[in-house]
Amino acid sequence: MRRYPLESLTVVDLGQIYNGSYATFLMAMAGARVIKVESKDGEHLRRRASVGGAALPFAMLNSNKLSVTLNLKSERGRELLRTMVSRADVLLENFAPGTMDRLGVGWSALKEVNPRLIYASGSGYGLSGPYRDYPAMDLTVQAMAGVMSVTGYPDRPPVKAGPAICDFFGGIHLYGAVMTALVERGITNEGRLVEVSMQEAVYASLSSNLGLFMGDDPQVPMRTGNRHGGLAEAPYNVYPTSDGYIAIICVGETHWKSLLRAMDQPELGDDPRFANLKARVANIDVVDEIVGRFTRRYDKEALFALLMKHRVPSAPVRDLNDVVNDPHMLARRALEWVEHPTLGRVPLPNSPMRYEGSAPMAIVPSRRLGEDNREVYGAWLGMASEEIDALASEGVI
Repeated sequence: MRRYPLESLTVVDLGQIYNGSYATFLMAMAGARVIKVESKDGEHLRRRASVGGAALPFAMLNSNKLSVTLNLKSERGRELLRTMVSRADVLLENFAPGTMDRLGVGWSALKEVNPRLIYASGSGYGLSGPYRDYPAMDLTVQAMAGVMSVTGYPDRPPVKAGPAICDFFGGIHLYGAVMTALVERGITNEGRLVEVSMQEAVYASLSSNLGLFMGDDPQVPMRTGNRHGGLAEAPYNVYPTSDGYIAIICVGETHWKSLLRAMDQPELGDDPRFANLKARVANIDVVDEIVGRFTRRYDKEALFALLMKHRVPSAPVRDLNDVVNDPHMLARRALEWVEHPTLGRVPLPNSPMRYEGSAPMAIVPSRRLGEDNREVYGAWLGMASEEIDALASEGVI
C-alpha cells in the first residue's frame, strides 16, 4: 500500500469548534502528524460535552490527532509553542483576528522562528476590511453572507441552513490554502501566511440565487423553498410520498421525458406548457402539482426504485438515523461505527478525499485532553520527565 500523501507533514493545530478543526482533520486523515494544542480547560467544542449529545462533534473532527495542553497566556507556554513551530510545517488557528498577535505568537513573530512555516488563519470576515473585528459564528456569517435571506419560503421569515455550512466551507478552503502554500514552498523553500474568510468561502455557493437576483424581474422573491434557487429548473422540488418525501430534479429534456415515462404520462411531452425548460418554469406550479399527485401514490423507497429504473435524478429524503446507517457510506468507509473510549459506539467520519493506492485511514478516536503531553513534549521536543512535571506544576500544561 502506498504511503499517505501528508505523512512527512507536522501540523500545530490551534483550531477550535468546526472551522479550523475540520481543516486539520483532513490533514490528519491524509497522514499528517497533527498536534492539537488546547488550553488546560480544553477548546470550546470539547467543553460543549456538558450539553447532552454535544460531545460527538468534537470526536468527529479530532480523530487521529495528538492532544496536548498549553497555557499561551504564560511566557513559558509561548516559548514552548515557538519551539514546536520551529520543528513544524504548518500552524493553523481560527481565533478572532489579532488574538495571536496580541500574545506575541502571530505570523510576524513565528515566521522569524521558522521561515518555512505555513501559517493558516481562519476567520469570519478576514484579517482586513471593515468587518474584521465583528464576532463571527456560523449563524452570524450565514446572516451576513446572504445565506439566510435565500433559505426558506417566500411567505415566511428567513431561516438558517441546517448544517454549519459557513464553518465547514471555511475549513475546506483553509485546507486548500495550506496545500497551495505547501506546493509553493516546495519550489521557493519559503513559508507564507494564508487566510480564509468564512463569508468569502460561502459566496460562490449563492450562484443560483444570484442568477435569479440579477435576472429580468426584480420582484421575484429570493426565498424559493425547495425549488431551484434560481427558479431555472422544473421539476426541481421535494415531493410528498405516502410515507415521507422524495427529491426530484430534471435537468434537460432527457430527464423530463424519462420522468414522464415513469409517470406513465408520455402525452404530457406534447403539451405546450411543458414543451421545454422555459415553458416548464413558466408553469412551475402546474408541474409541481402533476408530479406531486404522482408521487403521493407510492412509498418513497418504491418510488425511488421506479425512478432509478428510468434514470430520473431523485433521492428519498432520509433522516439522520438512515444516514449514520447508510450502507453505501459504510461500504466505502466514509463513516464508521467506532468504539470511542469516552462516548461508546459512535458514527465517525473518515476523510471524503481518497488517494489511489492508500485505503481510507483507520480512525483513531479523539484523545483525552492533554493525553499526549509526554509524547509530544518528551519524545518529540526532547524534554526530560522532570521538566514536564515542572511544566504541569507551574500551570503551563
